[in-house]
Amino acid sequence: MMSEMITGTELVEVRNLHIKFDISRPFIHRLLNRAEKTYVHAVRGIDFQIRRGETFSLVGESGCGKSTVARLLSGLYRPTEGDISYQGTRLATASREQRQYIRRRCQMIFQDPFASLNPRWKVERIVAEPLVLFGMINGREQGRRRVGQLLEQVGLAASDMDKFPHEFSGGQRQRISIARALAGEPEFLICDEPTSALDVSVQAQVLNLMKDLQQELGLTYLFISHDMSVVSHFSDRVGIMYLGRLVEVGTVAEVFNRPRHPYTRMLMDAIPSMEVIHKERTPVTGEVPNPISPPSGCAFHPRCRFATEQCRQAAPAAREFSATQQVACHHPLSLG
Repeated sequence: MMSEMITGTELVEVRNLHIKFDISRPFIHRLLNRAEKTYVHAVRGIDFQIRRGETFSLVGESGCGKSTVARLLSGLYRPTEGDISYQGTRLATASREQRQYIRRRCQMIFQDPFASLNPRWKVERIVAEPLVLFGMINGREQGRRRVGQLLEQVGLAASDMDKFPHEFSGGQRQRISIARALAGEPEFLICDEPTSALDVSVQAQVLNLMKDLQQELGLTYLFISHDMSVVSHFSDRVGIMYLGRLVEVGTVAEVFNRPRHPYTRMLMDAIPSMEVIHKERTPVTGEVPNPISPPSGCAFHPRCRFATEQCRQAAPAAREFSATQQVACHHPLSLG
C-alpha cells in the first residue's frame, strides 16, 4: 500500500525553495549587444511546514510569489533549488509510483473557475476526468453516479452534470472546480485565490463550503490570498510574503494581534474595521520593487520607516519569537 510507503509527521514540508525564470532576449539579440541572460527570481529560499488538517495561508501583494509557490507545490513548476516533501517523501527523488500517489492526493483549485473549466465539455466529463485518469471508475454508469455524488456534496444538483460551464454563475462554477478537485479523493488542496473573482456574498458561501468539507473529509489547505480579512477567518496559520521571501510566519492570533514585521503591520493597518468605528484606515504605501533588480539587503527597506544602514546592506535571517512565530527583520516591532 502506498500509504505504508510514505510516512512523515508533517503533511507538506518546504525547505530552501527557490525558482527563477529566464526572461532573456533572443540569443541573436544578446549576441549582437553582448548582453547577459536575464532572470527573475520569483521565490527566494522560503521554508514552511503544513500540518495535517490545518489551513496555512500565504498573503501578500500582487507579484510577491504566492501563486508561484502554489504551482511549485502542485508540480506545475519545477524548483530551481530546494526541496518539497510530502509526508516525508521528497518529490525530487520520489519513485514513479509515489509520484502518482502524491499527484492524486494533492489537487489544486484555481482563481478563475471559468478559465479553468473546458467550455466545450459538459460538467459530467469535467468532474469525471480525474476519476478516469486515476482508474477510479469502471464504466460510464458508475462514473455518472460518482459525479452526481460529488456535485451534491458541493451544493449542486446531480442533474447539473448535463450542462455546460457557461450555464452556471461564478459561484456555481467554482463549486464545480471544487467537485473536480475532490474527485481524486485528495487530502491536500492548493487553493490559489479561489474566491477573489466572486462577489462578496458568494465568497462567504464558497468559504463556508470549503470549511465544511475540511471538517467532513479531513482536508488540509494551502490557501493563497491577498485579502487579509478572509485569511483571518479562514486560516490556522499565516505566512506573509514579500518579493519572493517569507517575512513573517505565525498563527492567526500572532500575526493579526501581534505583528512583528513592519510589512505585516502595514497590511494590518489597511484592513477596514467594523468594531472600531473611528479607526483610521491607513492605505498601503509604496510599490513592490522590480523583481528583476531587487533592492540590496532587506527587500522591504525602501518602503520601511524603520530602515537603517544594516537593512540596506544585509538580508535579515528569520528569528523565532515563539514556537510558532518567526520573523525575518533586523528591527522587529515591539508589542508595547
